[in-house]
Parts: sequence; structure tokens; C-alpha cells
Amino acid sequence: MRTYTDRAHMDERYERTIVQLMESQAYRELAAAHLFGHGLQFAPELRWIKFMTWHIREEVEHFEAVARMYRSFTGNDVTPVAMARLEGHPLDRIDTWFELVMAQFLFDRGGFWQLKEYEQCSFLPYREVIGKVIDEEAGHQGLGERMVVELVQTGRYDDRKQRDFVKWLRHGLLSFGRPDTEGNRYAIGVGIKKRDSGAVMQEYLNDIKPAVKACDLVFPTPAELALDMPAFLDWSLDDVQAADAGRWQPPARLLADSA
Repeated sequence: MRTYTDRAHMDERYERTIVQLMESQAYRELAAAHLFGHGLQFAPELRWIKFMTWHIREEVEHFEAVARMYRSFTGNDVTPVAMARLEGHPLDRIDTWFELVMAQFLFDRGGFWQLKEYEQCSFLPYREVIGKVIDEEAGHQGLGERMVVELVQTGRYDDRKQRDFVKWLRHGLLSFGRPDTEGNRYAIGVGIKKRDSGAVMQEYLNDIKPAVKACDLVFPTPAELALDMPAFLDWSLDDVQAADAGRWQPPARLLADSA
């Protein structure tokens, strides 16, 4: 597969696709920083305040990495583009610590699987930036899963767990874009991404199924989600083991109480 490092040898469509890709990623990183910045007020303990401030800082660093790449490629600042998109398409706000944890799990998990489709991207600067982001995002959504399971097991969130799950599952699935489009096929054909969005949706659903089962949640219907999704998606939990949920352990330095 042919690879690229700058614009000199790209045709117009490839170049336009890369610009759109960077703008979309800049929006995601900035949206995550805003989401968790707003949610900081709900952190119940000092250790979680420390974790969330670290998380926000890391999302800003990811945005900065994309912004540097964008400026190098286009000569422009991506910040106004990302801010305008955020104003036009803001993420839903959260109103409790529990919902923040659910958002961290499902929104970050969506971003993790979306980015993995670009880890062998034929535009090498994007591949390099995304590789670093993938490594760091793994911890966020892993911790979010464990916390969701633990909080649900207290029984205090039975009245809202399904509602928050559906809300943030939709945001997670939105990460992948519309499946089976000509744009998907083009991006796969030139090595920008690996698979169609529908296949990545299934990977994401399979990955969260143990937590869904452990929390006694119910997948909504595609109609409830109001998203364009392929009919072949498997939503079944029949062979899923709830014990597989929430096994990720955070680094001790992130959760240590202040002396």
C-alpha cells in the first residue's frame, strides 16, 4: 500500500479526506476535554479530582498533537474549526458522577475502537499521532468500565442506569460514522482505514457486552438509537460472561490518595 508523508504526491481527494480526518479528530479531542471539564464538579473524592484533571490535561494534549499535525499539513489553525463544530454539535451534558463514569466508559471506548482503524493509516504522520493516542486512551475507558460495574453493583443507580447507558452508547456508536458508504470504501481502498464502520460497530459492541451483562442493562433497538447501522449487527448476550467485565486495573499513581 502506498504511503504518504506530505501533500506533494497526494491527489485532491486523498488530501481532502486527510484534512477531514484531522478536523474530526480535533473535534473529538476537544469535545472530550469539555465533557470531562464540565464533569469535574461531580468528582466525589480527591483521588477522582486528581484523576479527572489528569484526564482533561491528556485530552488537551491529544488535541494539541492533532493541531500541530494540521498546521504542518495545511498551514492553518484547527482550533476555530473544532470550536465551530463543537458549538454546532455539542456533546450532551452530564449531571452526576455516575453519568460521567458511564460517559467515560462508552464515549472513550468508542473513540478507542475508532482510532484503532487508523493505526496503519497510509498517511504516516497521522499513524504516528494516533498510535500514541490509542495507548493513552486505553486506560480511560478501561477504568470507566470498572467504575460503572462497581457503582451499578451498589444498587443506588437502578433508576437511571439504563437511561444513561442508552444516551452514551449512542455517542459511542456515533464515533464510527455511517456504515457502507462510498467514502468508507474509498478510505479502505487507499489505506487510510482498515474496515467499514459497520464492522467496527460490532467490535465495539462485543467489547462492551460483558459490562452490559454485569450491569443488567438492555441494548436499545436501532430505532431507539436513531442511527444508521447495518442489519447484521449481533446484539445478543447469550454467550457473554459477566465476570469478564471490569478487569482493568488503573496505575496506582493515578488513584493514590493525596498524602
